[in-house]
Amino acid sequence: MSKEEDNKAIVGRWFTEFWGETCNLSVVDEVAAPDMLLKYSLHEARRGHDDIKAFITGFRTAFPDLNFWGTADLIAEGDYVVGQWEGGGTHMGPAFADFLVGSLPAASGRKMRFTGTTILRIENGKIAEETGLDDGVTALTQLGLIKAA
Repeated sequence: MSKEEDNKAIVGRWFTEFWGETCNLSVVDEVAAPDMLLKYSLHEARRGHDDIKAFITGFRTAFPDLNFWGTADLIAEGDYVVGQWEGGGTHMGPAFADFLVGSLPAASGRKMRFTGTTILRIENGKIAEETGLDDGVTALTQLGLIKAA
């Protein structure tokens, strides 16, 4: 396989096992660089295995049905892989204060469903950086954290 195909396989596994219907935390140790940087507009940036595991554990505890899936084929060039996705979940868990613009009280029952595009950089066979541009306005409006115009 080419470097690009290898990188797409790594990212495909990450999308399925980390962001998919269930989360396999061991995938962080297996495919993420030890100092991986995870950046999305809705949350503070996260760095390193422990910080990323804590983030996803809290996110999935607050949104037990959290799930994201690809909506187009992955695109790879050199060290970069780009993916389009859709997903969301229902806030049925404890209070959640990880959004940059506000917090949700426990079990608010609010649902979010939104889309995004993510760029991942692969270094030495590991994900070194994941930067996502998501439709945070849609998600935050659905969650009642911002008002629609």
